[in-house]
Amino acid sequence: MILGAGNAQLNKQLEQVKHAFTDLSWNEIGRQILNKLLLIIVTALLFLIILWLGRLIINHLFLESKRYQLLKNKNRLATIRTMTLNIYRYTCYFFFLYAILSEIGVPVGTLIAGAGIFSIALGLGAQGFVSDLVNGFFILLEQQLDVGDTVAIGQIKGTVTAIGIRTTQVTSADGTLNYIPNRQITIVQNFSRNNMVTNVDIHIAPSAKLDQVRQLVEEANQQLIANTPELREQPVIIGPLTVNAQLVFRVSITVTSGTQSQVASKFLAAYLKKLHAAQVPLSWEGREHSEN
Repeated sequence: MILGAGNAQLNKQLEQVKHAFTDLSWNEIGRQILNKLLLIIVTALLFLIILWLGRLIINHLFLESKRYQLLKNKNRLATIRTMTLNIYRYTCYFFFLYAILSEIGVPVGTLIAGAGIFSIALGLGAQGFVSDLVNGFFILLEQQLDVGDTVAIGQIKGTVTAIGIRTTQVTSADGTLNYIPNRQITIVQNFSRNNMVTNVDIHIAPSAKLDQVRQLVEEANQQLIANTPELREQPVIIGPLTVNAQLVFRVSITVTSGTQSQVASKFLAAYLKKLHAAQVPLSWEGREHSEN
């Protein structure tokens, strides 16, 4: 009898479940799902249009600023433009997510208010993001970096290509794109703010006549100064020095930031040409002569 009563109870429950599924209005459910999908699609298209229009307006405003030279520093203008676009994009993403959750019936306000431990964990996990945001703001405010600057951040050296609210992008000389969290940017070496001094070392032999070397260097300088617009000051002849146990004749030149290598190579080639024409012995030529 107990077994029969159990089977009857089970059959009754199955019958109730069957009636529950039978009473459902599948057409109504399908219509509601379709309406939700259409609403989500329309919302996504609307936010895409808002995102596109916002970018268009921001780019237009910065183009006008560039035209009227409201900000004379082009790198500074590019930096603020990139930061503004990033902030606008993330703001649009936040409201889009909020709208989607609200449309599908998720009580966003209740979730935020009653998250409890999850909110605490999320807050702790977001500390790094907040640090990135705050440090990025001060980097921009203090003008530590601008897009296009050549910088060294820790072991990474290259050109700043973008400054975001969370990361700064630096492209190395070999093309490597480095993403650096803003909170890790503590010491910045910026090579693009001031004129740079570079040294041109001519490795001369001990037997070389220093007066002759100086005269030839001065002649080369007079020829190069007029054809080198990157120069910011007259080349300074320092003279003979010992560098790494080798005798060199050093010339110091001040040039526009970013042109050090090209100008130094140009001056060194001119010096060597003059010295070879006058048969002034260089260090490696001197060693070969002594060995013979």
